Amino acid sequence: MTMVPVMWAVWGVLAVITAALFVYRSSLTKDEEDQIFLDDSFDHERSTQAAIVTKVNKVQPYVRIALWLLILATIFVIGYYILDFMNQFK
Repeated sequence: MTMVPVMWAVWGVLAVITAALFVYRSSLTKDEEDQIFLDDSFDHERSTQAAIVTKVNKVQPYVRIALWLLILATIFVIGYYILDFMNQFK
């Protein structure tokens, strides 16, 4: 079995995982407010915003890992095709 389908399958899976994590993170932050007035009457808003920040902070390391793995896989795919191109002209 050749390496190319496996290489593209791994790249595709990493791309889907990365996209899913970005979509999940954006769905968490859609209810986040840009400006909050934090006096005693807005305790509910403060706790809601703190919960959103906590969820985003939990997801953020996974987003970074998935993005770096996707970048490495992309570099590998590009390197493979550069080497293949160079080997065709030997």
